[in-house]
Amino acid sequence: MFFASSQTLLPVLAMFIAFNAMAQNYPSKPVRMILPFAGGTETVGRLVAGKLSPALGQQVVPEPRLGATGNIGYVAAAKSPADGYTLLIGAVPLLTNPHLNPKSGFDPIRDFAPVALLATIPNVVIVHPSVPAKNMRELIAIARSKPGKIAYGSGGFGSANHLAAELMQSFSKIKFTHVPYKSATLGIAGALSGDVDMVIVVISSAVPFVESGRMRALAILDNKRNISIPDVQTSKEAGLPGLVAINWYTIMAPAGTPRAIIDRLNAESVKAMSAPDMREKFVAMGGDIATGTPEQTGEFLRAENDRWGKVIREANIKAE
Repeated sequence: MFFASSQTLLPVLAMFIAFNAMAQNYPSKPVRMILPFAGGTETVGRLVAGKLSPALGQQVVPEPRLGATGNIGYVAAAKSPADGYTLLIGAVPLLTNPHLNPKSGFDPIRDFAPVALLATIPNVVIVHPSVPAKNMRELIAIARSKPGKIAYGSGGFGSANHLAAELMQSFSKIKFTHVPYKSATLGIAGALSGDVDMVIVVISSAVPFVESGRMRALAILDNKRNISIPDVQTSKEAGLPGLVAINWYTIMAPAGTPRAIIDRLNAESVKAMSAPDMREKFVAMGGDIATGTPEQTGEFLRAENDRWGKVIREANIKAE
């Protein structure tokens, strides 16, 4: 039988005591929350920070670190001390960027500790009114009969709406023509003008154009209908139950952050997201509150990482 010597045990015990003391006193100073993107990531981060500050008894300070398709913020968070005083709002590019560019500078699974899944917001397929398809099945039929005839806009190679369209082509065994723009906003503008036939966007961006009749919604890329446009079918109802492309937001910490701190942050995040005013704000954005344990968040992220990694490999997509 192996018996550890006191010389082996003492450093481990000292480290345990130090971590335990740190967790009990946490937080004793302001906590920074890195926001790698403007738009949805910034909105979610500021909402959550506003709830966490009074709950933790210290200011949670949103810190935009923009650029390089999010990589500046991701790398900064990954290389920060694992002491609970640096948090990150993660979104889909956290997982897709390293698949698109192996030199991104971080590993989303190895370099981060999941804290909590905060919310999900589905994407929706919208088309210009000149497109004869009234639903997803009709769109797929057109694409199968005339490969490449349907052109879709995106925010560029590797963007969320580009990957969603690639996923849709893979599931449906069809071929669209990809027209990359410099941003998702310009992709929507291209669809509004009729320069492209279709675009896949987050539901909150689509609703105003659908309600005004300037675009037609064909399907929500999720397995349940959305209160924002309740009459629009889901991809599951269109016969494609695996065709799910949602935007999601998480809180992450650097890998190695003490478990007691992760648990405290998770509990406060779940409480914050469950507040009625937060639910109301996310419903207005077409989203759902998505609370869970750190383990459930990690399982979700690993599944998303595998799924989008496969899409990127099979379509041979590279970052611009």
